[in-house]
Amino acid sequence: MSRQFKILIVDDSPKNIQVVAHLLADQAYDISYATSGLRALDMLHENRFDLVLLDVMMPGMSGYDVCRQIKRENISGDTPVIFLTAKTDEQSLLEAFEVGGQDYVTKPFTAAELLARIKTHLKLKAYEDSQQAVIDNATAELSLLNREIIETQKEVIFTMGSIGETRSKETGLHVKRVAEYSRLLALLSGLDDYEADMIAMASPMHDIGKVGIPDAILHKKGRLTPDEFEIMKTHVTIGHEMLKHSQRPIMQTAAIIALQHHEKWDGSGYPAATEKEDIHIYGRITALADVFDALGSKRCYKEAWSDEDILAQIRQESARHFDPTLVDLLFDNLDAFYQIRETYRDQPEQDPLQQISEAEAVSMDAIASLQKGLR
Repeated sequence: MSRQFKILIVDDSPKNIQVVAHLLADQAYDISYATSGLRALDMLHENRFDLVLLDVMMPGMSGYDVCRQIKRENISGDTPVIFLTAKTDEQSLLEAFEVGGQDYVTKPFTAAELLARIKTHLKLKAYEDSQQAVIDNATAELSLLNREIIETQKEVIFTMGSIGETRSKETGLHVKRVAEYSRLLALLSGLDDYEADMIAMASPMHDIGKVGIPDAILHKKGRLTPDEFEIMKTHVTIGHEMLKHSQRPIMQTAAIIALQHHEKWDGSGYPAATEKEDIHIYGRITALADVFDALGSKRCYKEAWSDEDILAQIRQESARHFDPTLVDLLFDNLDAFYQIRETYRDQPEQDPLQQISEAEAVSMDAIASLQKGLR
Protein backbone atom coordinates (compact mmCIF):
# COMPACT_ATOMS: atom_id res chain seq x y z
CA MET A 1 0.00 0.00 0.00
CA SER A 2 1.49 3.36 -1.06
CA ARG A 3 2.12 5.97 1.55
CA GLN A 4 -0.13 9.05 1.73
CA PHE A 5 2.06 12.11 2.14
CA LYS A 6 1.00 14.89 4.51
CA ILE A 7 1.48 18.46 3.25
CA LEU A 8 1.01 21.70 5.21
CA ILE A 9 0.15 24.84 3.22
CA VAL A 10 0.93 28.11 5.04
CA ASP A 11 -0.38 31.39 3.59
CA ASP A 12 -2.24 34.36 5.09
CA SER A 13 -4.52 34.42 2.04
CA PRO A 14 -7.27 31.75 2.06
CA LYS A 15 -7.61 32.28 -1.70
CA ASN A 16 -3.97 31.35 -2.29
CA ILE A 17 -4.39 28.26 -0.09
CA GLN A 18 -7.46 27.28 -2.13
CA VAL A 19 -5.52 27.60 -5.40
CA VAL A 20 -2.66 25.41 -4.21
CA ALA A 21 -4.99 22.86 -2.63
CA HIS A 22 -6.92 22.63 -5.91
CA LEU A 23 -3.72 21.94 -7.82
CA LEU A 24 -2.92 19.10 -5.41
CA ALA A 25 -6.46 17.69 -5.27
CA ASP A 26 -5.81 14.88 -7.77
CA GLN A 27 -2.57 13.72 -6.10
CA ALA A 28 -4.12 11.91 -3.10
CA TYR A 29 -2.13 14.01 -0.65
CA ASP A 30 -3.34 14.65 2.90
CA ILE A 31 -3.62 18.45 2.90
CA SER A 32 -3.69 20.73 5.96
CA TYR A 33 -3.43 24.51 6.05
CA ALA A 34 -2.57 27.42 8.35
CA THR A 35 -3.21 31.14 7.78
CA SER A 36 -0.47 32.44 10.09
CA GLY A 37 3.05 31.55 11.10
CA LEU A 38 2.12 30.94 14.73
CA ARG A 39 -0.69 28.56 13.76
CA ALA A 40 1.70 26.72 11.43
CA LEU A 41 4.21 26.22 14.25
CA ASP A 42 1.47 24.91 16.55
CA MET A 43 0.39 22.40 13.90
CA LEU A 44 3.99 21.31 13.27
CA HIS A 45 4.42 20.67 16.99
CA GLU A 46 1.25 18.58 17.08
CA ASN A 47 1.63 16.62 13.80
CA ARG A 48 4.35 15.27 11.57
CA PHE A 49 4.26 16.54 7.97
CA ASP A 50 6.22 15.36 4.95
CA LEU A 51 6.39 18.78 3.31
CA VAL A 52 5.64 22.44 4.10
CA LEU A 53 4.61 24.94 1.40
CA LEU A 54 5.34 28.30 2.98
CA ASP A 55 4.46 31.82 1.89
CA VAL A 56 7.13 34.46 2.59
CA MET A 57 5.16 37.67 3.05
CA MET A 58 2.77 37.18 5.98
CA PRO A 59 1.80 39.67 8.71
CA GLY A 60 3.23 39.19 12.18
CA MET A 61 5.59 36.34 11.41
CA SER A 62 7.14 36.12 7.96
CA GLY A 63 7.77 32.83 6.21
CA TYR A 64 11.49 33.30 6.84
CA ASP A 65 10.84 33.62 10.59
CA VAL A 66 8.68 30.49 10.56
CA CYS A 67 11.30 28.46 8.71
CA ARG A 68 14.08 29.76 10.95
CA GLN A 69 12.16 28.60 14.05
CA ILE A 70 11.31 25.23 12.49
CA LYS A 71 14.99 24.53 11.93
CA ARG A 72 16.18 26.04 15.21
CA GLU A 73 13.80 23.92 17.27
CA ASN A 74 14.14 20.91 14.95
CA ILE A 75 10.35 20.81 14.60
CA SER A 76 9.17 17.87 12.45
CA GLY A 77 12.74 16.63 12.04
CA ASP A 78 14.00 17.10 8.47
CA THR A 79 10.67 18.06 6.90
CA PRO A 80 11.48 19.99 3.67
CA VAL A 81 10.22 23.55 3.26
CA ILE A 82 9.35 25.00 -0.16
CA PHE A 83 8.83 28.76 -0.25
CA LEU A 84 6.01 30.09 -2.44
CA THR A 85 6.46 33.83 -3.03
CA ALA A 86 6.10 36.71 -5.45
CA LYS A 87 9.55 38.01 -4.39
CA THR A 88 11.96 37.37 -7.26
CA ASP A 89 15.07 39.30 -6.20
CA GLU A 90 18.33 37.47 -5.55
CA GLN A 91 18.57 38.60 -1.90
CA SER A 92 15.17 37.05 -1.08
CA LEU A 93 16.23 33.81 -2.75
CA LEU A 94 19.48 33.70 -0.74
CA GLU A 95 17.66 34.40 2.53
CA ALA A 96 15.23 31.56 1.84
CA PHE A 97 18.07 29.05 1.68
CA GLU A 98 19.97 30.63 4.58
CA VAL A 99 17.03 30.09 6.95
CA GLY A 100 16.76 26.41 5.95
CA GLY A 101 14.42 26.24 2.95
CA GLN A 102 14.94 23.42 0.47
CA ASP A 103 13.36 25.09 -2.55
CA TYR A 104 11.92 28.43 -3.81
CA VAL A 105 9.03 28.73 -6.26
CA THR A 106 8.06 32.19 -7.50
CA LYS A 107 4.51 33.32 -8.16
CA PRO A 108 2.87 33.05 -10.55
CA PHE A 109 3.80 29.42 -11.08
CA THR A 110 2.34 26.73 -13.30
CA ALA A 111 0.68 23.61 -11.93
CA ALA A 112 3.27 21.42 -13.66
CA GLU A 113 6.18 23.29 -12.10
CA LEU A 114 4.76 23.16 -8.57
CA LEU A 115 3.79 19.49 -8.81
CA ALA A 116 7.22 18.57 -10.16
CA ARG A 117 8.98 20.36 -7.27
CA ILE A 118 6.66 18.78 -4.71
CA LYS A 119 7.07 15.25 -6.11
CA THR A 120 10.86 15.60 -6.20
CA HIS A 121 11.09 16.65 -2.55
CA LEU A 122 8.60 14.03 -1.39
CA LYS A 123 10.60 11.31 -3.13
CA LEU A 124 13.76 12.57 -1.44
CA LYS A 125 11.97 12.71 1.91
CA ALA A 126 10.62 9.18 1.48
CA TYR A 127 14.10 7.91 0.60
CA GLU A 128 15.68 9.67 3.60
CA ASP A 129 13.00 8.26 5.90
CA SER A 130 13.59 4.74 4.59
CA GLN A 131 17.34 5.09 5.10
CA GLN A 132 16.79 6.45 8.61
CA ALA A 133 14.61 3.42 9.35
CA VAL A 134 17.44 1.15 8.23
CA ILE A 135 19.88 3.08 10.43
CA ASP A 136 17.50 2.95 13.42
CA ASN A 137 17.05 -0.81 13.02
CA ALA A 138 20.79 -1.33 12.75
CA THR A 139 21.38 0.85 15.79
CA ALA A 140 18.81 -1.10 17.78
CA GLU A 141 20.45 -4.39 16.78
CA LEU A 142 23.88 -3.06 17.72
CA SER A 143 22.53 -1.84 21.05
CA LEU A 144 21.06 -5.29 21.74
CA LEU A 145 24.31 -6.96 20.73
CA ASN A 146 26.26 -4.59 22.96
CA ARG A 147 24.01 -5.41 25.92
CA GLU A 148 24.50 -9.12 25.25
CA ILE A 149 28.27 -8.64 25.14
CA ILE A 150 28.20 -6.73 28.43
CA GLU A 151 26.07 -9.43 30.07
CA THR A 152 28.45 -12.09 28.78
CA GLN A 153 31.41 -10.15 30.16
CA LYS A 154 29.69 -9.91 33.53
CA GLU A 155 28.99 -13.64 33.58
CA VAL A 156 32.61 -14.43 32.70
CA ILE A 157 33.90 -12.02 35.34
CA PHE A 158 31.65 -13.38 38.08
CA THR A 159 32.62 -16.91 37.09
CA MET A 160 36.32 -16.02 37.27
CA GLY A 161 35.76 -14.33 40.62
CA SER A 162 33.87 -17.35 41.90
CA ILE A 163 36.73 -19.62 40.87
CA GLY A 164 39.10 -17.60 43.03
CA GLU A 165 36.71 -17.66 45.96
CA THR A 166 35.94 -21.37 45.55
CA ARG A 167 39.63 -22.22 45.74
CA SER A 168 39.79 -20.50 49.11
CA LYS A 169 36.57 -22.26 50.24
CA GLU A 170 34.53 -19.05 50.12
CA THR A 171 31.01 -18.73 48.76
CA GLY A 172 30.10 -17.81 45.22
CA LEU A 173 27.79 -15.09 46.46
CA HIS A 174 30.58 -13.36 48.37
CA VAL A 175 31.77 -11.86 45.06
CA LYS A 176 28.24 -10.73 44.20
CA ARG A 177 27.70 -9.09 47.57
CA VAL A 178 31.05 -7.31 47.32
CA ALA A 179 30.10 -6.13 43.82
CA GLU A 180 26.80 -4.65 44.99
CA TYR A 181 28.32 -3.14 48.15
CA SER A 182 30.99 -1.57 45.94
CA ARG A 183 28.41 -0.18 43.50
CA LEU A 184 26.47 1.37 46.37
CA LEU A 185 29.56 2.88 48.00
CA ALA A 186 30.65 4.29 44.63
CA LEU A 187 27.30 6.02 44.10
CA LEU A 188 27.22 7.33 47.66
CA SER A 189 30.74 8.71 47.32
CA GLY A 190 29.73 10.75 44.26
CA LEU A 191 30.96 8.60 41.38
CA ASP A 192 28.67 8.49 38.35
CA ASP A 193 26.65 5.49 37.19
CA TYR A 194 29.30 4.46 34.66
CA GLU A 195 32.10 4.24 37.22
CA ALA A 196 29.81 2.61 39.79
CA ASP A 197 28.86 -0.07 37.27
CA MET A 198 32.50 -0.50 36.27
CA ILE A 199 33.54 -1.07 39.89
CA ALA A 200 30.67 -3.48 40.44
CA MET A 201 31.60 -5.49 37.35
CA ALA A 202 35.33 -5.50 38.13
CA SER A 203 35.33 -6.08 41.89
CA PRO A 204 34.46 -9.82 41.68
CA MET A 205 38.01 -10.37 40.43
CA HIS A 206 39.62 -8.73 43.46
CA ASP A 207 40.95 -12.11 44.69
CA ILE A 208 41.53 -13.77 41.33
CA GLY A 209 45.24 -13.95 42.21
CA LYS A 210 44.42 -16.65 44.78
CA VAL A 211 44.52 -19.15 41.94
CA GLY A 212 48.30 -18.89 42.30
CA ILE A 213 48.38 -19.57 46.05
CA PRO A 214 49.03 -23.17 47.26
CA ASP A 215 46.03 -25.01 48.71
CA ALA A 216 47.91 -25.73 51.93
CA ILE A 217 47.96 -21.99 52.65
CA LEU A 218 44.54 -21.13 51.27
CA HIS A 219 42.79 -23.87 53.24
CA LYS A 220 44.83 -23.71 56.43
CA LYS A 221 42.74 -23.54 59.59
CA GLY A 222 44.08 -21.03 62.04
CA ARG A 223 46.65 -18.25 61.77
CA LEU A 224 49.26 -18.29 59.00
CA THR A 225 52.95 -18.22 59.84
CA PRO A 226 54.88 -15.10 58.79
CA ASP A 227 56.33 -16.95 55.80
CA GLU A 228 52.93 -18.27 54.79
CA PHE A 229 51.43 -14.81 55.08
CA GLU A 230 54.12 -13.42 52.77
CA ILE A 231 53.08 -16.00 50.19
CA MET A 232 49.41 -15.19 50.71
CA LYS A 233 50.12 -11.49 50.15
CA THR A 234 51.39 -12.25 46.65
CA HIS A 235 47.86 -12.93 45.45
CA VAL A 236 47.40 -9.17 44.87
CA THR A 237 50.38 -8.91 42.53
CA ILE A 238 49.49 -12.21 40.84
CA GLY A 239 45.98 -10.90 40.17
CA HIS A 240 47.28 -7.55 38.96
CA GLU A 241 49.70 -9.26 36.60
CA MET A 242 46.90 -11.41 35.20
CA LEU A 243 44.65 -8.43 34.48
CA LYS A 244 46.84 -5.43 33.69
CA HIS A 245 47.69 -6.30 30.07
CA SER A 246 44.15 -5.80 28.73
CA GLN A 247 43.23 -2.35 27.44
CA ARG A 248 39.55 -2.87 28.24
CA PRO A 249 38.33 -0.36 30.88
CA ILE A 250 36.71 -3.10 32.96
CA MET A 251 39.94 -5.12 33.05
CA GLN A 252 41.99 -2.04 33.90
CA THR A 253 39.59 -1.33 36.76
CA ALA A 254 39.85 -4.95 37.92
CA ALA A 255 43.65 -4.74 37.82
CA ILE A 256 43.63 -1.67 40.09
CA ILE A 257 41.25 -3.35 42.52
CA ALA A 258 43.20 -6.63 42.56
CA LEU A 259 46.42 -4.76 43.38
CA GLN A 260 45.13 -2.28 45.96
CA HIS A 261 42.25 -3.86 47.87
CA HIS A 262 44.62 -4.76 50.76
CA GLU A 263 46.18 -1.31 51.03
CA LYS A 264 45.23 0.58 54.20
CA TRP A 265 44.39 4.20 54.86
CA ASP A 266 47.28 4.59 57.35
CA GLY A 267 49.84 3.05 54.98
CA SER A 268 50.21 -0.27 56.83
CA GLY A 269 48.72 -2.40 54.04
CA TYR A 270 50.26 -4.24 51.12
CA PRO A 271 51.79 -4.59 48.58
CA ALA A 272 53.13 -0.99 48.44
CA ALA A 273 52.14 0.55 51.80
CA THR A 274 50.19 3.20 49.90
CA GLU A 275 48.18 5.55 52.12
CA LYS A 276 45.12 7.81 52.17
CA GLU A 277 44.00 9.30 48.82
CA ASP A 278 47.05 7.84 47.10
CA ILE A 279 45.13 4.57 47.24
CA HIS A 280 42.83 4.58 44.21
CA ILE A 281 39.18 5.13 45.11
CA TYR A 282 38.41 1.77 43.46
CA GLY A 283 40.76 0.04 45.88
CA ARG A 284 39.42 1.92 48.92
CA ILE A 285 35.82 1.08 48.04
CA THR A 286 36.47 -2.61 47.41
CA ALA A 287 38.58 -2.93 50.57
CA LEU A 288 35.69 -1.80 52.76
CA ALA A 289 33.09 -3.82 50.83
CA ASP A 290 35.26 -6.96 50.97
CA VAL A 291 35.95 -6.79 54.72
CA PHE A 292 32.34 -5.86 55.56
CA ASP A 293 31.20 -9.05 53.86
CA ALA A 294 34.11 -11.27 54.90
CA LEU A 295 33.65 -10.57 58.61
CA GLY A 296 30.05 -11.71 58.42
CA SER A 297 30.88 -14.88 56.47
CA LYS A 298 32.06 -18.23 57.83
CA ARG A 299 35.51 -19.20 56.58
CA CYS A 300 37.75 -22.21 57.13
CA TYR A 301 39.76 -20.21 59.63
CA LYS A 302 36.94 -18.40 61.48
CA GLU A 303 33.24 -18.26 62.31
CA ALA A 304 30.94 -15.51 61.04
CA TRP A 305 30.91 -12.40 63.23
CA SER A 306 27.76 -10.77 64.59
CA ASP A 307 26.58 -7.48 63.12
CA GLU A 308 27.47 -5.73 66.37
CA ASP A 309 31.05 -7.00 66.26
CA ILE A 310 31.40 -6.22 62.54
CA LEU A 311 30.32 -2.61 62.98
CA ALA A 312 32.51 -2.16 66.04
CA GLN A 313 35.53 -3.46 64.12
CA ILE A 314 34.89 -1.27 61.09
CA ARG A 315 34.38 1.81 63.25
CA GLN A 316 37.62 1.02 65.09
CA GLU A 317 39.48 0.66 61.77
CA SER A 318 38.15 3.95 60.34
CA ALA A 319 41.12 6.16 59.36
CA ARG A 320 43.39 3.18 60.03
CA HIS A 321 42.40 0.44 57.62
CA PHE A 322 39.53 2.20 55.85
CA ASP A 323 38.83 5.57 54.26
CA PRO A 324 36.87 7.36 57.04
CA THR A 325 34.55 9.05 54.56
CA LEU A 326 33.51 5.68 53.13
CA VAL A 327 32.99 4.30 56.64
CA ASP A 328 30.64 7.17 57.43
CA LEU A 329 28.71 6.48 54.22
CA LEU A 330 28.39 2.83 55.18
CA PHE A 331 27.04 3.62 58.65
CA ASP A 332 24.65 6.25 57.27
CA ASN A 333 23.15 3.73 54.84
CA LEU A 334 23.27 0.44 56.74
CA ASP A 335 19.72 -0.55 55.78
CA ALA A 336 20.64 -0.51 52.09
CA PHE A 337 23.72 -2.66 52.72
CA TYR A 338 21.72 -5.12 54.79
CA GLN A 339 19.14 -5.38 52.02
CA ILE A 340 21.90 -6.30 49.56
CA ARG A 341 23.15 -8.93 52.02
CA GLU A 342 19.65 -10.38 52.38
CA THR A 343 19.12 -10.47 48.62
CA TYR A 344 22.36 -12.38 48.03
CA ARG A 345 22.35 -14.50 51.17
CA ASP A 346 24.28 -17.79 50.91
CA GLN A 347 22.37 -21.03 50.46
CA PRO A 348 24.89 -23.76 51.38
CA GLU A 349 23.15 -26.62 49.60
CA GLN A 350 23.01 -24.81 46.28
CA ASP A 351 25.62 -24.44 43.56
CA PRO A 352 27.34 -21.01 43.93
CA LEU A 353 26.88 -20.03 40.30
CA GLN A 354 23.20 -20.97 40.47
CA GLN A 355 22.91 -18.77 43.56
CA ILE A 356 24.30 -15.84 41.57
CA SER A 357 21.87 -16.45 38.72
CA GLU A 358 18.84 -16.62 41.01
CA ALA A 359 19.87 -13.65 43.11
CA GLU A 360 20.30 -11.55 39.96
CA ALA A 361 16.56 -11.90 39.38
CA VAL A 362 15.73 -10.19 42.69
CA SER A 363 14.94 -6.46 42.45
CA MET A 364 17.54 -4.21 44.05
CA ASP A 365 15.09 -1.63 45.41
CA ALA A 366 17.60 -0.05 47.77
CA ILE A 367 20.12 0.59 44.98
CA ALA A 368 17.46 1.95 42.64
CA SER A 369 16.04 4.36 45.21
CA LEU A 370 19.46 5.62 46.19
CA GLN A 371 20.44 6.10 42.55
CA LYS A 372 17.33 8.23 42.00
CA GLY A 373 18.10 10.27 45.09
CA LEU A 374 21.69 10.88 44.05
CA ARG A 375 20.90 12.05 40.51
